[in-house]
Amino acid sequence: MTWEKYAGSARGWSEEQYADSRAYLAHRAALVRSLGPRLESGDVVLDLACGDGGLADFLPGLRYVGVDASEEMVAAGRGHGRELVLADLNEYTPPQPVQATTIFRAIYYARDRRSLFERVRTYTERKLVFDLNPRQYRLDDVRADLRSAGFSRLETRPFFVPQTRALPVLQVLERSGPIARLLLRYRFTLLCAAWW
Repeated sequence: MTWEKYAGSARGWSEEQYADSRAYLAHRAALVRSLGPRLESGDVVLDLACGDGGLADFLPGLRYVGVDASEEMVAAGRGHGRELVLADLNEYTPPQPVQATTIFRAIYYARDRRSLFERVRTYTERKLVFDLNPRQYRLDDVRADLRSAGFSRLETRPFFVPQTRALPVLQVLERSGPIARLLLRYRFTLLCAAWW
């Protein structure tokens, strides 16, 4: 795979990857908690392809476990005291069930998306949360893969917090209906929560 390309940027990844890291990760974390079935204090969130695990800092009250295939990313995250495991998202199964599994900026790493969803379903008790570029993947195709894997429910929400520029006004447009759908034709992603 292409994990090597992240080696040089692992140190400071979460702080340097986004124009406003705090806003980006805090908004993502809020949607992890609230999209689909709500998470409760003490629930375990497994974050596949987690990078350095920066999302952990924005999920207080939840136990965060990150998984990444880059040794450098895992080392960087552990250096911040985060619980990270070195493994490929296509092969990893946690030793205990988790309440939520997340996959951000990495669904394209799935060798077979349906198989990945099936694997995640075997150890996830409440929901799977992931982001999706609707210009790259048809939502109907993803929905079919989810159904085949046992996820019968799907809730989506536009995610308009850009990585490279701090534009807080865009977050307001996430719930704007037609404007949000129009923006998604050209930019940004959908956050998806799948459950049964």
